[in-house]
Amino acid sequence: MDLHGQRPIAIVQARMGSTRLPGKVLAMLAGHPVLWHVVDRLKFCRSLHAIAVATTTRPEDDAIEQWCCDHCVRCFRGENDDVLDRYYQAAKFFQADPVIRITADCPVIDPSVVDEVVWEFRCRNYDICGLGGEFPDGLDCEVVAFHALEIAWREACWASEREHVTPFLYKHPERFRVGFLEKFVHLGHHRWTLDEEADLHFLEAIFARLYREDTPFSTDEILNLLAREPELLALNQGISRNQGYQRSLEADRVVFMKG
Repeated sequence: MDLHGQRPIAIVQARMGSTRLPGKVLAMLAGHPVLWHVVDRLKFCRSLHAIAVATTTRPEDDAIEQWCCDHCVRCFRGENDDVLDRYYQAAKFFQADPVIRITADCPVIDPSVVDEVVWEFRCRNYDICGLGGEFPDGLDCEVVAFHALEIAWREACWASEREHVTPFLYKHPERFRVGFLEKFVHLGHHRWTLDEEADLHFLEAIFARLYREDTPFSTDEILNLLAREPELLALNQGISRNQGYQRSLEADRVVFMKG
């Protein structure tokens, strides 16, 4: 079996300059910053060689670098808008292969789900494998072979491809072995990510009921909680999914029309 190298490293993209909720990655949740929860939950993954954070060179992200330093977490600083370049340079710096892409606005990322996606990637000999199907927004993870990431870095040109890292690969199934782990169904309406103030209120309610220091609560525990207290779903209903990617696609269309 081709394992695409032996250094699976989770690289968490994080920055303070969110347009909708500035500073969200260091917002406090159950006594710790959101970024702490993401990194801490990833530590329970069995498939990872290491965990790193990729932030920007902007002054406001000095706080993220300082947090990483204080918590002995590897940190790389790179481009703000060209996140593909930031990921590629970070992967090269840390000698990651494959790269496990995680975003810092997912404080309920499930380590067992990450492990399953990594396993699917390895077993099927994919170039890129993501969590697919109808899954809660906030469990997102992707596993990318370094050689595929490098090709995308060299050839991707659209804003949506540079800002969101992997679209170039999905657009070219004739060139790359693309796969998905379709683990969940009928859960796409769940929103467990952090983009708006309402999302923070929802997550505070989840952590108030489920958080414990010794082991991460699971996806099933969240689903069971929401079945018992369905009113919690109303805390962040009505927020569109993937708004950032849709804005990037609109920017692509504007450039195309002008060209």
